[in-house]
Amino acid sequence: MTDHKIPLAGVIGCPIAHSRSPLLHRHWLSTYGIAGHYMPMHVEPEDLKSVVRMMPRMGFVGANVTIPHKQAIMEIADKVTDRAKLMGAANTLIFREDGAIVADNTDGYGFITNLHDGAPNWDPGSGPATVFGAGGASRAVVASLVEAGVPEIRLTNRTRDRAEELAQTFGKKIKVVDWVQAGNIIEDAALVVNTTSLGMAGQRALRVPLDGLQAGTVVTDLVYTPLKTDLLLAAEAAGCTVVDGLGMLLHQAVPGFERWFGQRPEVDEAARAAALK
Repeated sequence: MTDHKIPLAGVIGCPIAHSRSPLLHRHWLSTYGIAGHYMPMHVEPEDLKSVVRMMPRMGFVGANVTIPHKQAIMEIADKVTDRAKLMGAANTLIFREDGAIVADNTDGYGFITNLHDGAPNWDPGSGPATVFGAGGASRAVVASLVEAGVPEIRLTNRTRDRAEELAQTFGKKIKVVDWVQAGNIIEDAALVVNTTSLGMAGQRALRVPLDGLQAGTVVTDLVYTPLKTDLLLAAEAAGCTVVDGLGMLLHQAVPGFERWFGQRPEVDEAARAAALK
């Protein structure tokens, strides 16, 4: 018998059964021989505060947070990092030993790390980036691109007001373009990013003209079901460098796992395979 506490973590969402995070974290726990557990937790919005407040007392050391709770969790946490405040959302919780709940956002880290991993020759200063979408994921992408030194970010969204709101947050580098002109801002872009759910299995297609794609442009899609979206297939056919969205999911999970379980995990082929099971 031992009185050592087994650390618990998990992912909170509504719904959550589709999440691949448990597959990934369980793979890492097994790989590094860590006596811990990571579980999916379906939590309704009206129960979020009471559930999260109880978790540290149940042995949880932290959790991931996904749709629809990534904004609401910031009102529940005792401390919100500057990074999460900038992005307007949190996806990672750390339960400190003193009882404080810290909310952070690792989506931007996951995006930019995946981009460098999948397109090592991409130079942030080489030219403008075109970004489709202005939702929560887009905020993380735009913030990371600004920080990386991209000279201009052309932002387009089906609802222009949301794009204008992002432009006000991130400054002069952001150029808002109407959605009907989305196909016209691809041609001389060094990077094209889809942050919308368009093109995801079960969702509507991304109906943007893609004939402006140029060989050598880096194209990435945050959608990873399917792994090769129509956008990435078209980009591949045009000779672009393509980066799928699964890597962002893997890389954004690294900081949280390290904080919770004391081991920095590797994002490798075995981790990708585990997340795709």
